[in-house]
Order: sequence, then C-alpha cells, then structure tokens
Amino acid sequence: MLKKIPQSLSPELVKTLMEMGHGDEIVIGDGNYPSASHTDNLIRCDGLMIPELLESILDLLPLDTYVDSPVVLMEVAKGDTYQPKIWETYKNILKESIIDNSSIEYTDRFSFYERSKKAYAIITTSEKSLYANVILKKGVIE
Repeated sequence: MLKKIPQSLSPELVKTLMEMGHGDEIVIGDGNYPSASHTDNLIRCDGLMIPELLESILDLLPLDTYVDSPVVLMEVAKGDTYQPKIWETYKNILKESIIDNSSIEYTDRFSFYERSKKAYAIITTSEKSLYANVILKKGVIE
C-alpha cells in the first residue's frame, strides 16, 4: 500500500492515470454504459459509485485548463423528462477542483459514445443513476 492514494483507486486505475498525457480523456461510465464494447482499455470498478470515484480521481488527476470544457456529461435525451440529480453532486465535487459549472460540456448520447471510443480508457462502475457518465480531460501539473 501507499500513502495518500484513495482506497477506491485500484493499482490498475492509478497506473492508467499515470500513463495518460495532457489532453488524454478518460470516461467514467455508469452501470448501463456499454463500456466493454467501446474500448480495449477497460478498467472495472465494480461496487463503486461514480461520485466517490470521481472525488478520488480528481485528488490525483489535473483537469485541462487550456480547453473550455475539461468535463463532459451525457445530456438527457430529447423527450426524456428525467432530471439527473447526480449532476448537482458532480458540480459540488468539481468546485473542489476549481472548475466552475460553465466548464462542463453536455453532449448527446451518440456523440458521447463516439468520443468515448477515442478515450484513453473507460472505467465501468456500479452507478445506478441515469445520465451519470462523465468524460474527464487530463491537464498538466503546474
């Protein structure tokens, strides 16, 4: 074990975060997300919910400050009246990373899928909330 590494981060996930370079993206997918069919670099975080994992990842991963939106969420599908409560949780977590709500991009499901196929890795979780998927763009250590 190491000091200061959150317990929710597996060795495989820490290694992946360390391998990523500036501008690389990582997807955190909810339990419904088609993670395995969208990547060859799948990291399983079964039993974990996204908020806990997001907090732990942001303890280590700098977000890209050279882009308008280092965080991407999957927007609610047209015609769906569901309002994701988890987004407020994300916004509170992101405030700790000095990211304001205007730095969050919302993209439709199929654009999100296409972007995730180009991501460095996809993390799959047991998150049950709908529209809980997140893409993070890695920044630099200043």
